[in-house]
Amino acid sequence: MSTQNLDIASLSNYLADRLEGFEGNLVAEKFPGGQSNPTFKLTSGQRSYVLRRKPPGELLASAHAVDREFRVISALQNTDVPVPKTYLLCEDDDVIGSMFYIMECLEGRVFWDPRIPEINDNNERVAIYDDMNRVLAALHSVNVDEVGLHDYGRPGNYFERQINRWIKQYRASETELNESMETLISWLPANMPEDDGVVSLVHGDYRLDNLMFHPTEPRIIAVLDWELSTLGHPLADLAYQVMAWQLPGGSEGLRGLMGVDREQLAIPSDSAYVARYCERTGRDRIDNWDFYLVFCFFRLAAILQGIKKRALIGTASSAEAKSRGDMVGVLAEFGIKFINAS
Repeated sequence: MSTQNLDIASLSNYLADRLEGFEGNLVAEKFPGGQSNPTFKLTSGQRSYVLRRKPPGELLASAHAVDREFRVISALQNTDVPVPKTYLLCEDDDVIGSMFYIMECLEGRVFWDPRIPEINDNNERVAIYDDMNRVLAALHSVNVDEVGLHDYGRPGNYFERQINRWIKQYRASETELNESMETLISWLPANMPEDDGVVSLVHGDYRLDNLMFHPTEPRIIAVLDWELSTLGHPLADLAYQVMAWQLPGGSEGLRGLMGVDREQLAIPSDSAYVARYCERTGRDRIDNWDFYLVFCFFRLAAILQGIKKRALIGTASSAEAKSRGDMVGVLAEFGIKFINAS
């Protein structure tokens, strides 16, 4: 970890009478990864915290909304969705150069590979996947009115709005013509299912490596990285998680389960995972499943195109940014395969 681009003196002065338990002698270390919003571990005496900041420099409109992250994590404190405790939000760019918030630093395990090779016990792997499913269902069952998130997004027509948004975001960060992306841009609006009126809180990036598990138990203690959360359709989150498993295992920048013997590792099949989610949320079936998967491939490709553009102009927060951006065409091709298979 490093202290890349963080003004420690200014930050320490700001936190002195604002942060619970702050004792001075601030030390900051940047976590690896964090393509969108740079993330730091802060240490002050015996206390540790996590700081998430908006990256400095030229940014796409509506991106890097750390204030929205802070709001949703704060709102979920007393729900069945495990989140860190939040401490403060600073909207004053003069402190460290951009908006940031500070939350609890939890100690736990983050698994980056969906095969979870760190786990030798298949029973534990079963429990880990089941807890991912449980927490996702819990997230989609949150009463947004009760937690104060009734205005966290625009209800209804979620996929129409999302498709329009990500087409615009993609165009704003486009660096060259990609015929596969053009195919998805044409296909998605023409094949959108009729809106069924279902609205829930959605995470927007729900995947294994955005979850922190207990140090010794197969139990999620925190859902992380809420930048893309909003009010939307729950099937977008479910399809996004399943979509990620279609990618090649060990692919650069992205990790999937293609070619993996899931039964040997006790990893549920897509259909079994979806069926368990439906049981937990009281859903009889899912129509137009391929559409949701294609949408997720396009959306992730558009996100990675934004990372690629930021790498080219020098505002991406990780050396991995360019390699992730190079996955745009690969993801678009996967989306086309699902179009052809439907």
